Amino acid sequence: MRRIAVLALAVCIGVRAAGPPLGLPALSEPQPSPAMVDLGRKLFFDRRLSFNATLSCGMCHVPEQGFTQNELATPVGFGGLSVKRNAPALYNVAYRTRLFHDGREGELELQIWSPLLASNEMANPSIGSVLTRIAQMPEYASAFADAFGGPPNVGTVGRALAAYERTLVSADSAFDRWYFGHDDSALTESQRRGFDAFRTRGCIACHTMNEHSAQFTDELYHDTGIGYAAAMRDAPKQLQIAPGEFVTLTTTVQVPVANDLGRYEATLSSDDRWRYRTPTLRNVAVTAPYMHDGSLATLEAVVDHYAAGGVAHDGLDPLIRAFAPSDGERADLVAFLQSLTGSNVAALAADARTAPVGDR
Repeated sequence: MRRIAVLALAVCIGVRAAGPPLGLPALSEPQPSPAMVDLGRKLFFDRRLSFNATLSCGMCHVPEQGFTQNELATPVGFGGLSVKRNAPALYNVAYRTRLFHDGREGELELQIWSPLLASNEMANPSIGSVLTRIAQMPEYASAFADAFGGPPNVGTVGRALAAYERTLVSADSAFDRWYFGHDDSALTESQRRGFDAFRTRGCIACHTMNEHSAQFTDELYHDTGIGYAAAMRDAPKQLQIAPGEFVTLTTTVQVPVANDLGRYEATLSSDDRWRYRTPTLRNVAVTAPYMHDGSLATLEAVVDHYAAGGVAHDGLDPLIRAFAPSDGERADLVAFLQSLTGSNVAALAADARTAPVGDR
């Protein structure tokens, strides 16, 4: 397992030195040291970083589930409280210019403090309480000294976690080998037709790419109607009680739902209501469910949502236009999206599990 971790770090270093994997541009951030990456990985899976020592970053961003959660639309946080948004997949997070679905943070080193302090996530009362807890764990004293030359502080905790997250670089997909590597055998005919439909139906307007690389995101914010629909939704007819388990309600039940206004919560601009950051499509086939609230369970449902023209209302993004795909075109679009899975997804998950789970 240690060899897998070394190989994963070598990939991360290669992104900065020899070049990124096929399909991605070079990164400009300073190269993290192995000690920083090892420390960040350990922190990522340490449940003791939550207020009641039950939750870790890796419990919402599960390595074997695409560094998100496939089982729940929105994760369960502190004390069983529901987190109001889907856990973003962490692949290629080093490339993101803004973080979270509403783009409220711009630095990966600072991002971690939001879930650590959120009352419905890891629920710590203060930054100082987190630092004190880490400082009281003997195994971290030498780890922080090796990585940063001193005890943990607000900067080095963020830098360590960011160092690990920056190793989650994934590309060299079948699409990359076909489009950028010019390997005609890398894609099926259905996947090629799906890429043509992806362009002609306008998907590429938001999920952008260029001549030499593809992020499949414009890093902007769009109103697709999902947030509006949730705000206008009637009382639910079913209630989820466990992953994959639902009960049908025979009476009206008012289930508390956190109000979610999207980008507006980061800017207080009325123009940003129900706008959310365009997610990358890389590894999209392994990072279900979809949309900011996890409300669409499958890629087929996502295609159907956009084919229907989103949810009509005054703020709907004008780039979203209804179209009528045949069953074949729908299948081709899904096949294309499935071709965007990076070649190292399994290796990154295996590397993640070289870290011990901190729970005592």
